[in-house]
Amino acid sequence: MNKFYGTGVAMVTPFNSDREVDFKGLESLIDHLIEGGVEYLVSLGTTGETATLSEDEKKAIWEFTTEKVNGRVPLVAGIGGNDTREICAKVKEFQIPGYDAILSVSPYYNKPVQEGIYQHYKAIAEESHLPVILYNVPGRTASTVSAETTLRLAHDCKNIIGIKEASGNFDLFNQILKDKPDDFLFISGDDGVTLPMIAMGGCGIISVVANAIPRQFSDMVRLCLEGRFKEAQSLHYRLIDFTNLMFVEGNPAGVKAALKQIKICGDELRLPLVGVSQAVADKIKEIYPD
Repeated sequence: MNKFYGTGVAMVTPFNSDREVDFKGLESLIDHLIEGGVEYLVSLGTTGETATLSEDEKKAIWEFTTEKVNGRVPLVAGIGGNDTREICAKVKEFQIPGYDAILSVSPYYNKPVQEGIYQHYKAIAEESHLPVILYNVPGRTASTVSAETTLRLAHDCKNIIGIKEASGNFDLFNQILKDKPDDFLFISGDDGVTLPMIAMGGCGIISVVANAIPRQFSDMVRLCLEGRFKEAQSLHYRLIDFTNLMFVEGNPAGVKAALKQIKICGDELRLPLVGVSQAVADKIKEIYPD
């Protein structure tokens, strides 16, 4: 699974002024990211505002994305939710060519116990013809995939190849990295702590910030993976303020504002999300990394 080493990008979904999907903007974003040197793309992760997209829109976006990528980089499809039966059906029916894996966020709102999370992912893995990457993001889901559950899934389900970890819990990271199978991918889901997570044994990042700064961020990640942490540190510190600013008024509002400033796509979002304030937009412009 070396194709998922390095920088993956959880792509935003561009919208026109009428808040319909902007496919021209999406094409521009795809080219911007690939030309920026990222290793792979994630289509319709949570950063893609999937909660506000219809099933027909999702299918159209997936098909458009694979057509425009045209094999230049690996692709991951985001398919997750809190109805196990529905998600199993979706991954089983997913037949769009050009995708290499499924990224599936842990069940939100229901707040299942760990056995429920285990059974949820086990069922998905059994139905998916593509490898599955777990996604632990308790800040969005209101529940945590414990280290014990992650390791149980990693050892029991050969079709589960890794986890995107965005819990911010370094004790949990230590437990997973200490006991995971050698080929199980440990992927950062938090831009700001990517450097220390790679230092601990992670294989890279599925990034939000790299939508806007693919070259700068992927250069930093590659230096880390090469063990050149002193050089990576200077890039890491130079990007900290910009990274923090991307999330100060919500994701993906910040990174869409940055993408508008570099004329990749607009900054429209679908309600209930709204754009950043003018003060934040001005600050993004002021500190945008060269």
